[in-house]
Amino acid sequence: MARPIGIDLFSGAGGMSLGFEQAGFDVVAAVELDPVHAAVHKFNFPQCAIIPQSVTAVSGADIREAASIGDRTVDVVFGGAPCQGFSLIGQRALDDPRNALVQDFVRIVRELDATCFVFENVKGLTVGRHRKFLLELIEEFEALGYDVQKDWRVLNAADYGVPQDRQRLILMGVKHGHTLPVYPTVISKRPTCKDALGDLPDAESFEDLRRSDAVEAVFGQPSQYAKSLRGIGNDAWSYGYPRNWDADLLTSSARTEHTDISRRRFSETEQGRVEPISRFFKLPADGVSNTLRAGTDSARGAFTSPRPIHYAYDRCVTVREMARLHGFPDWFRFNATKWHGARQIGNAVPPPLARAVATSIIKALGVRRTRPTKPLDLGDETLLTMGNTAAAAHFGVANPIGRRDKKSGAKKRTQAEIELSNAFDGGVQLVESVAG
Repeated sequence: MARPIGIDLFSGAGGMSLGFEQAGFDVVAAVELDPVHAAVHKFNFPQCAIIPQSVTAVSGADIREAASIGDRTVDVVFGGAPCQGFSLIGQRALDDPRNALVQDFVRIVRELDATCFVFENVKGLTVGRHRKFLLELIEEFEALGYDVQKDWRVLNAADYGVPQDRQRLILMGVKHGHTLPVYPTVISKRPTCKDALGDLPDAESFEDLRRSDAVEAVFGQPSQYAKSLRGIGNDAWSYGYPRNWDADLLTSSARTEHTDISRRRFSETEQGRVEPISRFFKLPADGVSNTLRAGTDSARGAFTSPRPIHYAYDRCVTVREMARLHGFPDWFRFNATKWHGARQIGNAVPPPLARAVATSIIKALGVRRTRPTKPLDLGDETLLTMGNTAAAAHFGVANPIGRRDKKSGAKKRTQAEIELSNAFDGGVQLVESVAG
């Protein structure tokens, strides 16, 4: 039996791709402008066609051709289109040029004639003057013949099996005549930071992690939450494809060098509190993490993401520890640098949240799910070490990150770079700063 088909727009490293795969979809194509993200997506999803371009340059026909799906039904299109601008009174917010990427999301849903769509974004889109934009987006989909879940919800990943307080707007719709999906039910007990990290060996025990992001290691006794991330148990892969991987390898764990002064401040900070100098949050062992942020892209200064302080060690968490707090399994790899790796996690929708939403779509479609039995090989590990220039060259596309003007030292920003900047943290930065 053929599995239902999904398309990921603005895919990043693939948090939503993974969640939809785990729910029972075959994610056959992903569109992602940032070549470093595209490279990591290709490594983790070797059977998925990656389209390393802006959605503005991609048509539904392009996606069908890249994915080799012919005229097969596309069951769902999902993604988090960045939206920034709000027009003057009397004009539609959706027509603001700064919101062109959202219009492209709608356009591709239409061109693919997708049965369902899932639009995710920041919670601020539901309040104040920004609510007008959301209402216009719903009207746009309704005009295309979609029934939209008007009782929209802001879902907290912590309510769906992720040890992190992370709230995202989820808007769902389906072609008229099909069953409208309902929002997933919250879980009864949230996993904790200790559940997520307690079995991981301390990265500072390994000298090699000063020079590398991976080392062979002995892991501790995992919690129920950590078992599935380590691939242990009959349901560890859910309805996703098993991967061939080395379970004895601790990956994405390059060490961070801290001064003795910083370590003392970290040690003196209570769990669940913010260290006053660095403003880093210290994880509570028996609680959940704060929202993991992406750091800034090159267009905004390339600042490192503010990784929280470990509850048991006087240091910031590693990229792998961030991944555990986000619900990524241990086989899932990120760019080898701490900056890119942390950025890829901070930009991603937590896979367990995406899986819960995707399962609701599966139920609405009435699909009988199948579990793949043949494991997949992961991609070429060189994909994990590429910077912007190398990744762009790999895909044969122009580097979307602009170069500095040699005379003035100022950076010349391409249109693609502006789009990358707008996409920072996967959503509405203007809205989030205003509406919290």
